[in-house]
Amino acid sequence: MDVREAIKSRPMRWQQIAVVAICILLTMIDGYEIIVMPFVMPHLAKAWLLSTVEVGYLLSASVLGMAIGALIISPLADRIGRRPHILLCLVFITAGMLLSAKSETLAELLVCRAFAGLFIGGVIASINVLVSEYSSDKRRGVVMGLYGIGLPLGSALAGSAIAPLVASYGWRGPLAFGGLLTLAMTGVVFVLLPESVDYLVERCPKRALEKYNKIADRLGCPRATVLPGPAASGEGQAIAIAMRSIFGGGMLRRTVCLWLGYAGLISAFYFANTWTAKLIADASGDSALGVRTGMTIMIGGVVGALVFAALSLRLRPVLVTALILLGGAATFAMYASQFRNLDVAIPLSGAVGLCVSGGIAAFYAISPPFIRPWCVVLPLA
Repeated sequence: MDVREAIKSRPMRWQQIAVVAICILLTMIDGYEIIVMPFVMPHLAKAWLLSTVEVGYLLSASVLGMAIGALIISPLADRIGRRPHILLCLVFITAGMLLSAKSETLAELLVCRAFAGLFIGGVIASINVLVSEYSSDKRRGVVMGLYGIGLPLGSALAGSAIAPLVASYGWRGPLAFGGLLTLAMTGVVFVLLPESVDYLVERCPKRALEKYNKIADRLGCPRATVLPGPAASGEGQAIAIAMRSIFGGGMLRRTVCLWLGYAGLISAFYFANTWTAKLIADASGDSALGVRTGMTIMIGGVVGALVFAALSLRLRPVLVTALILLGGAATFAMYASQFRNLDVAIPLSGAVGLCVSGGIAAFYAISPPFIRPWCVVLPLA
């Protein structure tokens, strides 16, 4: 039996669960690295006497880097493989975080944060693909819902870790700690994370059959004497089929809706997670309350991912996605009108986190059926 077919059709084995667990840990660290700057910003702004505009630049630097990284770093995985791509990104994220902790000027910190953001944005796509690929068809919705916990959980735990780190080492401590966490996770990935089976079959890199058979051994599948046939023969034919599958006929409308929906949702996600702590701190005059409110959003995000996982057992994932997004639109509208009313804004922040993180978990679950067969065959332009 083809390893890919075995993964799709059989009950999930512990080896597949281990891949999912490693990827969740990676997204937890990403969540920490995304939220660390908003949480240390009150201390950094005081130490460096930053203006509001300079604070905005710093809060936006890593997000801008992530957007660019998603466009120019993510496609490298189609050339070098998912596992090497993740390792490469982790090495550069480590460097960016450690250099951020050593920055002495605003310009240095901006560059280092944007540099780390490039590879945070670049690595997420490979992690998403591996989680989906190593999940069975029956449990993909549940797995993607649980996977969605990683980002908000890592961000929530950041709030618990940052206060003692700042107390002991100043604003540099949380940034250095994030770099060390990423370095440790690089070792875990190097030892335990397998390559994408789709990549091995579709791209046929060096020692592809050997790596394929190692994965087959792990999963209890028969070893192969030759690799299974790719989805399409020839790079040109693969591109043509992929383009027709993504943009041809009725798929054009689905693809555009998927892209626009996710773009809007991820913008809301980063706005909520980046600016909420600052908005509440300014409205209340209490920076600690701003941090606690930011943590409330993250805790709501964990709940949102679990809610999606539970609902996907009963309802179609597309329907659950629509319900969560409708709830998110209403919640953001209420939050925008009430964020100065702290008695209302703080409870609403949990609902904001629930909707944005639950929505992201939902998009992760519904997107792979559209794009996964072709995500490893398109070459880098």
